[in-house]
Amino acid sequence: MMTIRLAQPADAAALPAIERSAAELFRLDPQLAWLADAEVPDATQHLRAIEQMYVWVADSADGQLAGFLRALEIDHQLHVEELSVSQHFQGQGIGRALVSAAIEHARQKQLTAVTLTTFRDLPWNAPFYQRMGFTLLPPEGTEAHLLDALKAEIIHGLPSERRCAMRLLLA
Repeated sequence: MMTIRLAQPADAAALPAIERSAAELFRLDPQLAWLADAEVPDATQHLRAIEQMYVWVADSADGQLAGFLRALEIDHQLHVEELSVSQHFQGQGIGRALVSAAIEHARQKQLTAVTLTTFRDLPWNAPFYQRMGFTLLPPEGTEAHLLDALKAEIIHGLPSERRCAMRLLLA
């Protein structure tokens, strides 16, 4: 049984290992395998995010953290910066539960949308979000904060042709 809750400062120490574990999936794609070895934010950076943004964690019955989602509010929208689920817990609906918690939060705050950037062609990226109701945004219909995020990702070394912005409009 997983509980989705807002992260507490004490959770920050566990988040880098979750992010590293989740990144192991990138080894399945030779062009992206380097991401499995890329730096992730340290516990201090995660603590800052917990204090300044929205961070939800998936807490297992035995108190082990299985995953997290980090998001921030931009222009009346909730922007998902990171979703990570430890390898051991993948395929159990935890990512979906974390995204659902963020969507519910955005609805309660009467935000207009939930946005994110992701890989368009990896099954656990854009297709996953599309099944949750997110749509791919064409470049001309993409807000500045999403274009900025995509630019920063490309500077970081992500292949531009494989990245996309997505949005879930909230009624």
